Amino acid sequence: MAVRNRTETTHEHESCQISGEDGKIPRKSHHSEETKNNLISRLNRIEGQIRGIKGMVEKDTYCDDVLNQIAAAQSALNSVGKLLLEGHMRSCVIERIEAGETEVIDELLITVNKLMK
Repeated sequence: MAVRNRTETTHEHESCQISGEDGKIPRKSHHSEETKNNLISRLNRIEGQIRGIKGMVEKDTYCDDVLNQIAAAQSALNSVGKLLLEGHMRSCVIERIEAGETEVIDELLITVNKLMK
C-alpha cells in the first residue's frame, strides 16, 4: 500500500489529525454525510430517552421502570460508541500506524478501557 499524505484517504473518514499552530495536534474526524446523519439520529433518540427518564423521575414512576429505561439508553449510547470506535480504528488508527505513530495504540487502549467501564 502506498503511503498517503495525512490529508488524503480512501476510508469513510478523512484524516483525523492536522498539525496546529501550538505544535499540538488538534484531532478532527470527518464522517461521511450518511454516517454523520446516522450518528446524529441515534444521539437525538438517546437525548429523547434521557428527557423521558427525567420526566419519569419527576412523575415518581416506579423505580424498576426507570431503571429499565436507563439500561435502554445506556445500550443505545454503547451502540453509538461502537460505531465510532469501529470507524476510528478503520481509518484514523490505521493512518497513524502507517505514518509510524505507534503511540496511537496506547491512546486506543486507554479509550477502550474508558468505554468498557
